[in-house]
Amino acid sequence: MIRFTIAFIFLSTICFAQTSLKEIQLENGSYTVGFKHFIVNDSSRTYTRASDWNGKAVYRPISVSIWYPGTIDPRVRMASTSVLDYMRILKEEEEWEHLPDEQILNWFYYSNSPDNQRHLSERSAAYRNLTPVGETFPVIVYSASYQASSIENFLLCEYLASHGYIVISAPSLGTNTKPLEGGTVKDMETQARDAEFLIKEALKNKQADANNIALMGFSFGGMSNSLVKMRNGMIKAIVSLDGSERYQYATLSKSPYFNPDRINVPYIHLSQKEIPKDIMEEQKLDPRLNTEFLLYDTLKNSKAYKLKLHHMTHAYFSTLGVLFNERDKRQDKSDEEIMGSYRLMSRYALTFLNAYLKNDSKGLAFLSKHPESNDIESGLVSKEVKNPIVKSFRFEDFNNIAKSRQYNGLDELSEQLVKQYPGFKLSEGSLNNLGLQLLFNKETSDNGIKVFLFATTLYPKSANLFDSLAEGYLYVGNKALAISNFKKSLSLDPSNQNAINRLKELE
Repeated sequence: MIRFTIAFIFLSTICFAQTSLKEIQLENGSYTVGFKHFIVNDSSRTYTRASDWNGKAVYRPISVSIWYPGTIDPRVRMASTSVLDYMRILKEEEEWEHLPDEQILNWFYYSNSPDNQRHLSERSAAYRNLTPVGETFPVIVYSASYQASSIENFLLCEYLASHGYIVISAPSLGTNTKPLEGGTVKDMETQARDAEFLIKEALKNKQADANNIALMGFSFGGMSNSLVKMRNGMIKAIVSLDGSERYQYATLSKSPYFNPDRINVPYIHLSQKEIPKDIMEEQKLDPRLNTEFLLYDTLKNSKAYKLKLHHMTHAYFSTLGVLFNERDKRQDKSDEEIMGSYRLMSRYALTFLNAYLKNDSKGLAFLSKHPESNDIESGLVSKEVKNPIVKSFRFEDFNNIAKSRQYNGLDELSEQLVKQYPGFKLSEGSLNNLGLQLLFNKETSDNGIKVFLFATTLYPKSANLFDSLAEGYLYVGNKALAISNFKKSLSLDPSNQNAINRLKELE
């Protein structure tokens, strides 16, 4: 009989869990949750299945799980996904797809206790292969813990999807075979590449907002996600569920892509409670693990949150851990406290994502408050926050703000920014370039006109800007205003040959 071990610390001296999906009590949102699972081959890498004793190489198979807002057809009777359905995905990803269902608990990570058997018949909130809701939603790429399944945190993934997110996940898979090497730089790079592969896969979905992508990872997946952000400028936020960037910072720093300054987006690290001293000594762990969060401490360009959940042990940051994991009598809290902490973790993750991917003011207010001010029981969580060290304010930063408000009120925005950043100046050339780029995209032409109108108030003697504004009006079909602004440009620069030629054509 094969029995795998969980590839992390802090587990021994056991008792069995008493939990259920219903008792975890996550408050799902208004969307019905759809779920899809399929395998995509990554032809850029080759792979050998453990069961192929001939060592035949195949294109690397990536098992993909997606949760999304869906619609139930009332004419079709459907049953939601059961825990057993999810566990069948686990055995497929472990390359034991033909294993009898009754062997799942014995064969892999979890004890075949009566309580664990009861979990298999529980039903979740997700329905297989629903029709997607006809809207666009932010994308969350979830990276699993060390050598874990794409469905390890299915309850959290369902919860986020019910609140209007697309969540996509893959298993933590070795580079050339199922097993990883032991948490090496190569393992981290492989999982980071898998997360990047998932971004591409998610964007095939019409529901996906390509400009609103966040990363979420548990344990080793959290560290791998840090690496993804260090080389991907499209990521808008990071959620680390007791990520190994805390425990294996030395491994992260060995990557050729390592650069903490590239993490310039909101970051939240939700960590486990303090590890008891006797366990630290027994397992020869560095006591600084209880106090140091090296990546968080290093961040300079990110709004960063660090929360410690005082009733939470590392294993319970995943759904499968809460339901099936054997409890450690030396340090684990009661099942009720563990479920409450998982619920609190999920609430903070959702609130953070709402705040930074959906510009939710209530979410930002929640994050800014002391936990007790949010009606969270005293002693459950401690929080630290730090703001980015702003070295300068760039034209790109101005454009990001202006774009978010559809380029309205640029005069007021400019005044505010000059007061806040005295050294900041909007150059004539940058405004002209931005206006032209917006203008010649038919979907943003009106915004290009807004930029030129603002620019000509900032530089009222610029013949070039009035010439561009005139071209803008001509492009959108307003001949009268085109003529007026070509004349204004010509009055400022009588040698402007473009204005002379255009006026001849138009008059």
